[in-house]
Amino acid sequence: MKENIKIAILDMYNGFNNEGMRCIKMICGQFLAQEGIKGKYDIFDVRKKNEIPEIEEYDIFISTGGPGNPLPEGHEWEAKFGNFIDQIFLHNQTQENKKYLFLICHSFQIACNHLHLGIVCKRRSTSFGVMPIHRTSDGENEPFFNGLPEIFYAVDSRDYQLIQPNWEKINQFGAKVLCLEKIRNYVPLERAIMAIRFSDEVFGTQFHPEADAEGMLRYFKQEEKMIAVVSEHGVEKYEEMIERLDDPDKIMLTESIVIPSFLNHAAEQILAVA
Repeated sequence: MKENIKIAILDMYNGFNNEGMRCIKMICGQFLAQEGIKGKYDIFDVRKKNEIPEIEEYDIFISTGGPGNPLPEGHEWEAKFGNFIDQIFLHNQTQENKKYLFLICHSFQIACNHLHLGIVCKRRSTSFGVMPIHRTSDGENEPFFNGLPEIFYAVDSRDYQLIQPNWEKINQFGAKVLCLEKIRNYVPLERAIMAIRFSDEVFGTQFHPEADAEGMLRYFKQEEKMIAVVSEHGVEKYEEMIERLDDPDKIMLTESIVIPSFLNHAAEQILAVA
């Protein structure tokens, strides 16, 4: 019987202060505190220190969001991360003890570009706030969304987007497009892909399912953060975001379902094989 479940958190924040790491560590801590689960998590600073976990040493991987351009710029860590993605899929095709990977925002964009599943490009303007996420027909049957309404809400914070799905590659890969961004009736632009199930073991979202309402409220009610958001996005956007963060049927619900469902599913599969 497997005694410990080992989780590797791939920190893609490049040394920038953020709420994402705090949220991910909290979710992992809660998961590991469950009865019948023993284990630990380690953090790897991918961009700042070129750290990549050894696939054989961990069972579950969570790769975070982060700032900057997700398209290749020639950094050493980019090649390592691309190889890491390839090795996860190769391992799962050839080994019985599967490895489970969750990709968030920046990591999701890098992986989709690396696998040629669509076009990753800069948005005309930053998408920022608590946004509605629309499920596709495949998304309606996604187990990790069980308990979420058909249109659910999540924190969205990105300058880049995944559009123009390469259906030939997606179908060849066996992947499923699960969600699209909000409908913009007066904007003649393609809606970005917001979540993909890459395989039975690999899942990714362009939104931030880790965001917790309490921490985000505390963060954005700081005077300097409030001023920064208002100056960039306006008072109306700031007030809308605060109102949605305070709604138990929005961020709190998404945070309580998506990544915990992924972790619990991974643990069930890992312990069944062990």
